[in-house]
Amino acid sequence: MRAWSVVRPGPVEKGALRLVEKPVPVPEDDELLVRVRACGVCRTDLHVTEGDLPVRRVGVTPGHEVVGVVAGAGAAVRGFPVGDRVGVAWLRRTDGGCGYCRRGAENLCARSEYTGWHADGGYAQYTTVPAAFAYRLPEDVPDVALAPLLCAGIIGHRALRRAALPAGGRLGLYGFGGSAHLCAQVAIAEGATVHVMTRGERARLLALELGAASAQDACARPPEALDSAILFAPVGDLVPVALRALDRGGTLAVAGIHLTDTPPLHYETELFYEKQLRSVTSNTREDGREFLTLAARHGVQATTHSYPLSRAVEALGDLKAGRFDGAAVLVNDFG
Repeated sequence: MRAWSVVRPGPVEKGALRLVEKPVPVPEDDELLVRVRACGVCRTDLHVTEGDLPVRRVGVTPGHEVVGVVAGAGAAVRGFPVGDRVGVAWLRRTDGGCGYCRRGAENLCARSEYTGWHADGGYAQYTTVPAAFAYRLPEDVPDVALAPLLCAGIIGHRALRRAALPAGGRLGLYGFGGSAHLCAQVAIAEGATVHVMTRGERARLLALELGAASAQDACARPPEALDSAILFAPVGDLVPVALRALDRGGTLAVAGIHLTDTPPLHYETELFYEKQLRSVTSNTREDGREFLTLAARHGVQATTHSYPLSRAVEALGDLKAGRFDGAAVLVNDFG
């Protein structure tokens, strides 16, 4: 099969990702073989390609927002006939027995593995997924519309819960890409007032179209104090900016898997009055199921820009440069 491979982590525009031939993967006993139809382009794919994240699999194929159909299954799999449409997301496997897994915090499992980082992902004609970690998808939503929900949507949902937004509260979103524009729709549907701070003019316009109360530059002060904020942009310099925008008792959740270094924090102006700073680490499968239910209930729709799978490098380059709003999705043109 044809697949994209991180041949040497580095700038995507300098050949870090290369189109290669790989064998079609053989599923383990508990896995599904999935023929990829669409795969969302996530900023984490860029971090894997450019070496912001340490190498977990040499020559890995990125991609973890996969919509595809079952093309085969291991001997122990039941209930997934060939042709079923399934979703493959970031969390690929956990040990299932550690203290974190037993208490419902499988996202913190020390032996967790991730699609497109520990194992080959969806920038290819085929991928595999443990059947227990595959998502069943609604039949009435197109592949391209579903793909960003499988990571951007799920992580945004967990970040929103980690931000402890009170009912009817004031939420600030720093960065407004694939994850934030889905998170905003859920928050607004649940009664929040949303203020967006982001560098891109097109992203600010999209935020207003989706119902945000305001949209301004990434470092600007929102028009009112915030109960909660989420930092989606991987920019550590924005941490104190967001903390200063919080009202007393407010919470900032940092949603990215990678963040540039944060500057020193000034206790009195940025942390005092019981402000909280929280991180977000992956997600649980229950987060995913809950978000997909909410997305259907509230009519959450991804703003998407489609690229052929053969142009994955271009899509990642456009993501890096901020050339599109919403989310990019690769559509399999390899067959």
